[in-house]
Amino acid sequence: MGRERPRAPRPAAVQGTGGSSAVSKCSAAARGYTQDRFLRFLVGRRRRRRAPLVHRGYYIRTRAVDHCVQDFLLKTQSHPRTQILSLGAGFDSLYFRLKDMGLLHHTVVYEVDFPNVACQKATLIKRTKELSALVGDTGGEGLGVITFSGEDYKLLGVDLSELSELERALEEAGLDNEIPTLFIAEVVLTYMENRRSDALIQWAAEHFSQACFLLYEQMHPEDPFGRVMQQHFSQLNSALHSLAQYPDCEAQQRRFFEKGWTACSVMDMNEFFTCCTPEDEQQRVQALEPFDEYEEWHLKCSHYFVLTASKGMEPSWTPLLSRMTVPHRDGPARIAGSVTAAACAMHSEISGLRRYGHHSVLIKPNVILTTGGFGEEDGQHCRMRNFHVLIKHTGYWKAGCVKKENPDKRWDERLYHTVSCLSNSLALVVGGRTSPSSAGLGMLWLKFPETCNALDPDDITVELVSLQPAAEPAALRWRHSTTEVIFKGEKYLFLYGGRSAVEPVLGDWYFLHTQELSCTVIPVEGPVPESRHSHSACSWKGGVLIAGGLGAAEQPLGSVFFLRELEHGFQWQIVETHPPLIPRYSHTAHVHDGKLLLVGGVWFHSSSVPGITVIDLVTGLCLDYAINVEHLEWPLMLHNHSSVFLPNEKELLLIGGGGNCFSFGTHLNPEPVLLSLSSILTSH
Repeated sequence: MGRERPRAPRPAAVQGTGGSSAVSKCSAAARGYTQDRFLRFLVGRRRRRRAPLVHRGYYIRTRAVDHCVQDFLLKTQSHPRTQILSLGAGFDSLYFRLKDMGLLHHTVVYEVDFPNVACQKATLIKRTKELSALVGDTGGEGLGVITFSGEDYKLLGVDLSELSELERALEEAGLDNEIPTLFIAEVVLTYMENRRSDALIQWAAEHFSQACFLLYEQMHPEDPFGRVMQQHFSQLNSALHSLAQYPDCEAQQRRFFEKGWTACSVMDMNEFFTCCTPEDEQQRVQALEPFDEYEEWHLKCSHYFVLTASKGMEPSWTPLLSRMTVPHRDGPARIAGSVTAAACAMHSEISGLRRYGHHSVLIKPNVILTTGGFGEEDGQHCRMRNFHVLIKHTGYWKAGCVKKENPDKRWDERLYHTVSCLSNSLALVVGGRTSPSSAGLGMLWLKFPETCNALDPDDITVELVSLQPAAEPAALRWRHSTTEVIFKGEKYLFLYGGRSAVEPVLGDWYFLHTQELSCTVIPVEGPVPESRHSHSACSWKGGVLIAGGLGAAEQPLGSVFFLRELEHGFQWQIVETHPPLIPRYSHTAHVHDGKLLLVGGVWFHSSSVPGITVIDLVTGLCLDYAINVEHLEWPLMLHNHSSVFLPNEKELLLIGGGGNCFSFGTHLNPEPVLLSLSSILTSH
């Protein structure tokens, strides 16, 4: 074992997070997410190109802060003087942007950060004429803690956790506690001990007659994404202190009321993007870069909140829609019970099942083939080249790598494809992608021996056969579904929905005749489902059940449709569920004994994660069951996973799952998980 790198002392580590966030904001601005021509001067040579997921994350953070700050300036414009105090401002460019936009006619901006950060920023401002010209230097810098002083801009070097020092420095810099004051804390207070951050929140309420507070921070520490997030900050030696005591929006709201604030509203960032961002702006941002990490974007947004509080303001300052006026379709998840997750009893350990965006299919009794996705191969994270099998024998699962008959044949290392077993020796791969900017991939046969011992993974071989059938254009998509349906005694694959490099969401469908792989025109009537991808699809009664998915505006859908066989074609029917199904996507689904099982996925209801939902297809009764993970030693992320239902055992085998958790690192579920469903399938 190599020696661990010595950890940075805490203040230095916290300062590092501020520098990193300025680099990310700068990268987002360079790609057109935000308008900011000043950040590049403050970031200097540290500039880096970030991933689209990180761009979106910093876009929504900047948008929320700007929305609230500009609302404060608008609501207080009749006052002769106002002030903004940015706590832990780091290398942020807020002052320069507001000044450049002509919004600081009678407002002074005070920024506070650690002394060495404030000194570095002051030096950058003095050296850069684009910045110093806007400030209008009055030569007051270098006086004690005031590292830079302009007519309407003061930069102070003080440790925020030392409240008496902070108070003294602000008084010296000219802060007036009798005029409207906006406090901004953008991922700052959580790095302080709670008693110190609480004292700061209370001090602001008690010492300023007309005060507003804007807080942007993390929440939900205990779900799988939250655990990965916490671990990331702990490894940076920048633990998030607020989370244990204030884990959600309601706790943060109570905190501000208890500390003397009289009005307070709060929302997570999914809600902010949906409700406080105009539709045309949402569409602009969604079209800026090729993007296919919806799950991680929505999970990131459900783990951050924006809070605004005020006291002494007439009328109260409420830049966020009151939570009462936001149309919440889904209340708290109604949990009917729980199912216990157990790590799968395995005879062999193999890293190849640590992946997401893959597909798993039962090719023979007790033999599961897993293909594609992104995961861990030869010690690296990459698009997966190898196929893997799980074989059940005497109560244990054995995992292994599959031999390819023709390894040089292009598999294209695809994600978000489908695999349909058409016989006990033949499966059809449809669609998938390499990168989201590339065209979707076509079709491929997978052939395996009709008879094989099937006790050892090494005995199984797969032959890849390239195809260019007439139906190929229909297959150029990903995040779609292909489901077996029967019409007039003939088998077809029903190819539905998904997305492509050109269309962010598709609502079309094709019937592929399984013999010729040609598209057959079969009449379909009834209410057409809205376009979607990342939905689930199951064969049932010769037709197909479509549930959930992500719709045109990147909003999860809660609808369930049944495509029913008629004498002359098919008919779409809406399956009514009660209570209504909570909208979700990136889940898997199975039908057993007249019940539709939805497994995992992502929803906007951020106080819990989806477990197992059971829908009775006769009565429409819809019940949610939590997954009890106390026996697992790692976070179980149930999106971008695959699942196989074993009807005889009434067990569900979950394979893979996870993703890039924003900038917190990639999480891959390390091993398959078994859920016994016998109790909920009999009790339902």
